[in-house]
Amino acid sequence: MIFSEWVSIGYLISASLFILGLKKLGHPRTAPAGNQLGAMGMLVAVLTTVADMHLEGGAQWTLIISGILVGSAIGYIMAVKVEMTGMPELVALFNGFGGAASALVALSESWKYIENEELLLPSGLELEVLMVAAGLSALVGWMTLTGSILAMFKLKGGIEIFGKWFRTPTWGPSWLNYVKVSLTFAVLALIYLSISDPRDQEILFAIILISSVLGIIIVLPIGGADMPVVVSLLNSFSGIAAAFTGFIIGNSVLIVAGSLVGASGLILTFIMCKAMNRTLPDVLFKSFGGAEKETLTRTKVGSDAEEVAMMVDGAQKVIIVPGYGMAVSQCQHQVKEFADLLEERFQTEVKYAIHPVAGRMPGHMNVLLAEANVPYDQLIEMEEINPEFPECDMAVVIGANDTCNPAARSGEGPLAGMPIIDADKARTVVIIKRSLSVGYAGVDNDLFYEDKTMMLFGDGKKMMNELNSAIKDL
Repeated sequence: MIFSEWVSIGYLISASLFILGLKKLGHPRTAPAGNQLGAMGMLVAVLTTVADMHLEGGAQWTLIISGILVGSAIGYIMAVKVEMTGMPELVALFNGFGGAASALVALSESWKYIENEELLLPSGLELEVLMVAAGLSALVGWMTLTGSILAMFKLKGGIEIFGKWFRTPTWGPSWLNYVKVSLTFAVLALIYLSISDPRDQEILFAIILISSVLGIIIVLPIGGADMPVVVSLLNSFSGIAAAFTGFIIGNSVLIVAGSLVGASGLILTFIMCKAMNRTLPDVLFKSFGGAEKETLTRTKVGSDAEEVAMMVDGAQKVIIVPGYGMAVSQCQHQVKEFADLLEERFQTEVKYAIHPVAGRMPGHMNVLLAEANVPYDQLIEMEEINPEFPECDMAVVIGANDTCNPAARSGEGPLAGMPIIDADKARTVVIIKRSLSVGYAGVDNDLFYEDKTMMLFGDGKKMMNELNSAIKDL
């Protein structure tokens, strides 16, 4: 068997591992195995690509091995040190790096063929086709980089410079939409010009500059409630950029992997949009909730942990509704302890209601609860768990707001039509929250003020520890 056939087999194995890994990522129970299969597929792809490069000389091997070792070390350190609250920022950053890497490779390869007319283009491509692919890779890749960096700072809440904290702005007047469209057409026009004059490097730099600005102004108006959609969309963009680059360099596994990431990210984006009853154009061209937030005029007397513990005693079914407040306070382990206490002491049935956009990225609550070893079969999606709330003795809401706000059923306001967790239909509702403040949509939550609602005001971890201690003292 000749060497080229072994390379094709290596790429086939890599692509198969990517597909199997993506399939297993569809369920929390098999997701760890899917992640391992995907990593193994990437390892096979890297080794096969390096072998196919026919490197000669120690200097080339030193550069390749050094790059692999340094990149692996950076990725490992970042993944180990990041906390669960910082995971969305890390995902956004990785999306940006993926898009930039693809754009840089496409730029390098296109320049190589432009400067040396004697080189054969990959897969018999015409130079015009190469320039179109390189231009589109630059558009998507650099837009992904700048958009992802801004998304990271939005998720983080701001940036610290010389000891001073600057909040990330959310700014998007209506006329900015015309700028987005104009810049997009400008890039397409520049790509067309690059076909007629491939050796004009100023055109390529103009494409890079405009694409970078476009990424910033696309993400700039998007508020926190839409960030799960943005993260999945940027993930899709990074895959699309990789597919364009694979087309340029004639690498089949990069085309397959990029297409898988692009398609799956786009599907996830539409799922997130559906979960919020919004369309993708609404996310990209309209703000969610707006800058104005409702002024709070009502008050609610808070309860204490001992009072809630007495209500828990005798409850046959409890549904826990996690939100981003649980991630901020890092109380998932205390929540797991609470569930264990109910099951051991009162034989209470405990389930978790998972809203698709709870948190700051898709699957954020699943990741947090899995870290605390919550059984996968207790994590129930919104559509499946909602019919069970009328038979539920108590719903315990931890740091969630918009995802369980009954105002979404009114058909008016920023939350109109958004599918929510039906926590208000439980017999008793316990809400653990720092205050009565509104959520990202800026809408007051009527559930806070109902007679059957008990508010535990305070940090999630602190209140869960007090509640667990009160249950133990019963």
